[in-house]
Order: sequence, then C-alpha cells, then structure tokens
Amino acid sequence: MLAELPPSPAVWCSGLRKRYGRRTAVDDVSFTVGRGEVLGLLGPNGAGKTSTIKMLLGLVRPDAGEVLLLGRPARDPQSRSRVGYLPELFRYQPWLTAAEVLRLHVRLAGVAVPVGEQRECLALVGLADRAGDRVGGFSKGMQQRLGLAVALVARPEFVVLDEPTSALDPLGRADVRDLVLTLKARGVAVLLNSHLIGEVERVCDRVVILDKGRVAASGSLSELLGRREVRLRLDGVRPEAEARLAATGRLRRTGDWFTVELPDGEEAAAVPDLVAELVGLGVRVHAVEPGRISLEERLLGILRDGVRP
Repeated sequence: MLAELPPSPAVWCSGLRKRYGRRTAVDDVSFTVGRGEVLGLLGPNGAGKTSTIKMLLGLVRPDAGEVLLLGRPARDPQSRSRVGYLPELFRYQPWLTAAEVLRLHVRLAGVAVPVGEQRECLALVGLADRAGDRVGGFSKGMQQRLGLAVALVARPEFVVLDEPTSALDPLGRADVRDLVLTLKARGVAVLLNSHLIGEVERVCDRVVILDKGRVAASGSLSELLGRREVRLRLDGVRPEAEARLAATGRLRRTGDWFTVELPDGEEAAAVPDLVAELVGLGVRVHAVEPGRISLEERLLGILRDGVRP
C-alpha cells in the first residue's frame, strides 16, 4: 500500500521564522513545491527570499517551523543528496578547469556520474568547448553557466536557482529558461528566485511573493494575475457609454484609452457585446486590445498598495 501512495512534495515547509538580532528576516512562511513543479519566489530586496532558501537547504537553522525536503527533515544530511543548488553568490577555485570543478562536486555529492555525462552537463549550459579552460579566465556569465552545471551534475530531483540569470545576456537567459522547462519535463522540481519577472512568468507554475519576511500572496499565475482585461481606444464617449463600460468591470481611463477588467468565464462573449453596444451609443471604436494584467503589475500592486488577488 505504501508503494501506491503519491510521492511526497519536493519541499514542504510550515511556519518558518528567522531573526538576526532585532531584525525579523522571515516570519511564518509556509509553502510547498510539488514534484515536477516550477515555483517562483518573488519579492523586493530584503524580503527574506535568500534566508528562506537557506533554511530549506539546512544552511541556516530556523528559529521556528519545519521543513521536509524530498520527504526527509531538512536537518538530515541525506535530504540534500538529491538537491542541486545555484547560490546567488559563489566562487570556484580559479586554478581548476571547468571539468575539474564538476569532478570535484561529483565527489562531494557522493554520486557516481560518468565523465561522459559530466561533459554532457557542460554542453547543456553552453560550455562544451571550455571544459579544459581554467575558471580564473571565465567571464562572469561563463561562471554563472558553470554554476548551473554544478547544480545539475549530480542528477538532482529538486533544484534551487537563486538569481540564475543575473550575469547572463539575453541569449543566456533564454538558455536558462529552456533548461528550467527541460528539468520540469523530466519531473524535476525547481525553486526559482529571480528579479526578472518576465522569465518567472514564462516558466513558473506557481508563485510565492514575500514582503517584509511574510507571504504577501501565493498561487498559480492564473490566480495571481486575476481576470483578463480589454483596452479600447474610443472617441465620443458620453456618460451613458462610460456607465456601460463601468458596468462590465473595473474601469481605468488614460486619455482616450479605456481599460476594462472582464468578468470571469465570460471573456469570449463580453468583448463583442460591449463593442456592439458602444457603437449603438454613438461611440467610435478605433482599437480593441485584449490582454491580461502582467505579473509585474500584480507584484507592484501587492507590494505598494497591498492589493491582493
């Protein structure tokens, strides 16, 4: 019967708290990361993201709360045997080659990874032709790529990426995005901490937003982004037409552009019906642009105004 039970989440944490002196860095943080799920961890600088990650990985002991990592308590070193980690700040011995750095980390992980597979890992991050070069001569972006290879070389079931694209050019960021999606397809869970909201929006299944050490909001992207909206460029809008726009949903106006939030489940019918009625009221319709509130807009609304989805 135990074999028929679903696997435990890659991460389960509840009530995490951490203080440094008088400052509370993390206060009652709880969330899970499912197997094969990509979770985005968002928030401003000082929100407690890195402290939370360190508690998940057993690098910092929480003052309160519990963490299960791949079904084991995080304080158990065995819980980290199948975890890959790319920290925000790291440094490798400059006299080692890229291949030697990977061999060292394979030995530290205690996992038998053939040399050919290690080369494939370097190729995966775009360093196949630099395997024999010393790390001291690498650019910051190349070191970032090597850090990704180190995080992936021991065949992890859960990968933590703390600002993985911070030193990468647009091509490198696209490579990381493809890499995260590849990991997801393999059933690997990923926790992604990034300030690049667009990248998070492209790859994450769910998002947890931290602010001042607490969970300000969490959920799937559809839950966080809320309703769809439509932007209309209109001319000749009289009070009755503006009242019709406001009756459809929350209305915002900037010049001759009107943005209306659409009711849930009625997006397909609401827009053509609305346009037809506006025309019947004598409004000239110059443009209709359907869209959705961006994750960046939602994040700013939560952090600045306390607006919850």
